[in-house]
Amino acid sequence: MSENSSVAPGVPPAERLLNLVIALVNASVSMTKQQIRRGVAGYGDAPSVEAFERMFERDKDTLRSLGVPVVTVDAGGHSDDVGYRIDNEAYALPPVDLTSAEWGVLALAAQLWGDKALRTDMSRAMTKLRAAGAAQGEDDALAGLAPRVRAVGDAYGPLLDAVTERRTVRFRYRAASTGVLATRQVEPWRIAVRGGGWYLVGRDVDRQAPRVFRLSRIEGRVRVGQVPAAFAVPDHVDVDAALGTAGQERVAVLAVVPERASAVRARAVAVPAGAADLPAPSDRELVAVPFRSVTTLAEELAGYADAVLVLDPPDLRADVVRRLEAAAALADVPRQGGTAGTGEGAEHG
Repeated sequence: MSENSSVAPGVPPAERLLNLVIALVNASVSMTKQQIRRGVAGYGDAPSVEAFERMFERDKDTLRSLGVPVVTVDAGGHSDDVGYRIDNEAYALPPVDLTSAEWGVLALAAQLWGDKALRTDMSRAMTKLRAAGAAQGEDDALAGLAPRVRAVGDAYGPLLDAVTERRTVRFRYRAASTGVLATRQVEPWRIAVRGGGWYLVGRDVDRQAPRVFRLSRIEGRVRVGQVPAAFAVPDHVDVDAALGTAGQERVAVLAVVPERASAVRARAVAVPAGAADLPAPSDRELVAVPFRSVTTLAEELAGYADAVLVLDPPDLRADVVRRLEAAAALADVPRQGGTAGTGEGAEHG
């Protein structure tokens, strides 16, 4: 007999589990099976004792697998006297005592989840943590910090499920280099966030090779395959190498408007010898920052528009210019005094 045939209409399994937890937590001593069947919503309409037994045993095992300590209380008499309760000492959350810096990190992490699908859960979690302990100093720890991770988008949920269950996915993807929209079939391995964006790392089935896809370039619905465990994930997936963030470290030399680009300044190192010979406006300050990925740093610097001018290296400068030209074209900004990408104004990143 299926579970659906033994569950009271309108009481889904998840709700029945929650009802059982609430009942066992609040039981003064313990609850017998008979008391559970009579008093916990979701069990009373089981068509037979056997159906109830199967349902209860399954639920009890599920709770224990989730870390809920359901214990058996043997009264020493008839089997009907055996009771069940939850060990509140093992189940309760201990007092939360976080430093101001730790609270700041948690709050900053919560801000990353600006996506509509996850924002409510994060808000509830932070409210519960604040109720469990004083969060003095959280604002101080956050001062001057702003996460640059963009919203996850609708593709994140289906892709995460597919990664977890190893199901293939199909989606429409717009290539960054050509702008062409095409259907891709992928074996998803990992989801990662780098340089302010979310990426899927996996094997492109049609191209028979590993590929990286930016979630923001996925258009429309992600279709998840019906077959779980449809492929094997490599033992070691080097996400940084796949995203091009594991290259040799270099130093970028920038000319920055005073009191601007504080996040860049926070990572600054000593300006290399010879940087003073680079052509830079006299009203700007030289700032040197280490980097590994041209793409990642170029995307960040382009966001500062004319507050940051890239002096060196040339490939980073060219990537920033390309992004600004693309942004200007999309916005259909009138160009005066020449073509965008020439002269100092086009070099600002």
